[in-house]
Amino acid sequence: MKSKNHFPQVALIGKYQSTASGAGGASSRQALDEIAHFLMDQGCDVVLESETASNMGLSSYTAIDVTEIGKSCDLGLVVGGDGTMLGIGRQLAPYKVPLIGINQGRLGFITDIPFDNYKKTLKPMLAGAYEEDARSLMHGRVMRDGECVFTALAMNDVVVNRGATSGMVELRVEVDGHFVANQRADGLIICTPTGSTAYSLSAGGPLMHPAIDGWVMVPIAPHTLSNRPIVLANAAEVAIEIVAGRDASANFDMQGLASLMHGDRIVVTRSEHKVRFLHPKGWSYFDTLRQKMHWNEGVA
Repeated sequence: MKSKNHFPQVALIGKYQSTASGAGGASSRQALDEIAHFLMDQGCDVVLESETASNMGLSSYTAIDVTEIGKSCDLGLVVGGDGTMLGIGRQLAPYKVPLIGINQGRLGFITDIPFDNYKKTLKPMLAGAYEEDARSLMHGRVMRDGECVFTALAMNDVVVNRGATSGMVELRVEVDGHFVANQRADGLIICTPTGSTAYSLSAGGPLMHPAIDGWVMVPIAPHTLSNRPIVLANAAEVAIEIVAGRDASANFDMQGLASLMHGDRIVVTRSEHKVRFLHPKGWSYFDTLRQKMHWNEGVA
């Protein structure tokens, strides 16, 4: 039976920060346990990501860390929301482990299989019937006096923000070494196509199809109203220098955070790594947008 399975060893990764009921109605612990048994029935050897197993109290499964998952597993099955997928996607991208997302969160742009329907959807995927979708990553560095003081990968965005209680920040922006502008705003977003449905969208940025090799640079509440979002080639290097403003910070997918000083430069380049997502056969990005953005509601 195992020889017919396209993914002999599968790692389960869960949203272990909460055991509350998710979109499918089951608690995260119950959902993981149920999915693990389903995978074993399909001939998979199942392991749990170590922090998931520890925090969920699921001690009856083999637990391994992310590095071991990257080295030994054929598939990562993420049960949670987009935040869970962002975190594990960045870590597993260097290992090229493909990921499938089962949605127990709210939006589910990248964890796109509803929990209520996972058995019917997963069965053909485990047998090799799936669509593959590679998503680019950004590599962000905070440079201070010529030295790197912070570095992180981002799948969604790199955001430079003003402090919570301070006024605008002034940012000097360069693309590939060419001066663009000094911008006064609440902040600036550099986002991937994956991140175009996240913070960038709420700041007025465009939606970008994930197949586009590009980024969007989006000002947050700019002082000059003609300062508009701009699409860049993702081969570009974007440098953002803190010119003025107090308590500015840079964050990477809203998870990595660095406090900034005047003169600091946030340098964003394309990562050599990509995240591999697997979707059911017939999957369409536009189907996801239509469902998650509630398009066509009220249309007969």
